[in-house]
Parts: sequence; C-alpha cells; structure tokens
Amino acid sequence: MDFRHEWKIEINTADLLALRSRLRVLMEPDAHAVDGRYQIRSLYFDSPTDRALREKIDGVNRREKFRIRYYNGDTGFLSLEKKSKLNGLCKKQTVQITTGQAQTIAAGSIPQIQQNAPQLLQELCYKMKTEGLQPKVVVDYIREPFIYRPGNVRVTFDYGIRTGLRCTDFLNADLVTVPAGDAPVLMEVKWDAFLPDLIRDAVQMTGRRASAFSKYAQCRIYG
Repeated sequence: MDFRHEWKIEINTADLLALRSRLRVLMEPDAHAVDGRYQIRSLYFDSPTDRALREKIDGVNRREKFRIRYYNGDTGFLSLEKKSKLNGLCKKQTVQITTGQAQTIAAGSIPQIQQNAPQLLQELCYKMKTEGLQPKVVVDYIREPFIYRPGNVRVTFDYGIRTGLRCTDFLNADLVTVPAGDAPVLMEVKWDAFLPDLIRDAVQMTGRRASAFSKYAQCRIYG
C-alpha cells in the first residue's frame, strides 16, 4: 500500500451527531461494522526509551509504531500492524498472526518463527531483539467507519478511548481498562491521491482544525 493522506480532527459529541447524519447520506458503512460500529483493542509497542512516544510528541517527520489488534472481541483473527509516517503522509502494513505468537509477544518474548514467516512479523521480532521493542499499553475504543470509493476515502469516528494502564494482557476478555483522561471524539479522514470536494465539504466543522492527537500517546498518560 502506498502512503495516504490523513487528517485527524478533535470534535465533541454535538459535532459527532451532525457529521454522522451528513455522512450517512453520502458514504457507505463499513461491511465489517456491527450496527455501524465496532470495538477495537490494540497492544502498542515501544522501545525502553519510549522512542515512538517521544517522536510523536516532538513531531518527528519520519516515524513508525507497531501494534497488534483485534476487533469486536474476536481473538481468532489477530493483526500485526506497522504504521509509518513520512512528510505528513501515512502508510499501514498488516499481516495476520496466530494466537500463540500474539501471546508470546504480549508476554515480552520473541516467538519462534519460520524463515518464510511474514516479513512484518520478522521485522518486529528483529526489532524486539535489537532495539528492545516491548509491549507498552492496551488501547480500547469504539470506531464508526464510513467509506467513499472515489479517492478511496475513509472517515472514522473514534471515541470511548480507554487504557489498560501498564497491563499488556490484551487477549484477556476480563482485562480492566479505565478512561484515558479527557479524551475527545476523534475524526480521521484518509484518502489516496485526491479528496473529493463532496466529502471535503461534508467533514468541515466551524472552529475545528486538523490536530496531531494520538490515541497511543493519550493512553500513556498514566505511565
């Protein structure tokens, strides 16, 4: 996948209600959503010096972060993801991993993998060994996704952001999480080469501008 454009815009509940009504007329729902939304749980990784967190806060132009993610409580389908940023553009690489691999990695250990294992899994294992990447925090939230096929546009609303504090037992359905401070509703707008005017106009809200909000950084407020 090539790099994509991305806006992150902090909004409030009133904005969400207005934008949701607009986009339901213009865009398609995500086929994987249940009643228009789904629950996301991610386990994020960082170095012993919190390099990913520090680079995010400092606005470093080129950066990356790893996470393992699953949806709607389904631990039977686990995705290892690497999100890269360059010159304000973003790219996400994804591979599926096994439950056993995820359990080993979440415990801070490097799983035994074959030479033909997915390249992204090999990269994570290599960086766990050479850079000390370790699981840092669990991030939970609800997402409402909308799709507009021209321009491959995706608009999502993320809210109810919660953190597992220092616990990384993210496969545990009974994991206790707490609200991640006073986190806003976050609207993300992503597209390829062009953003159709129809959608550009629809997502505009008076007094709202693109921000650098990070769910990972927000969930690290407790440590």
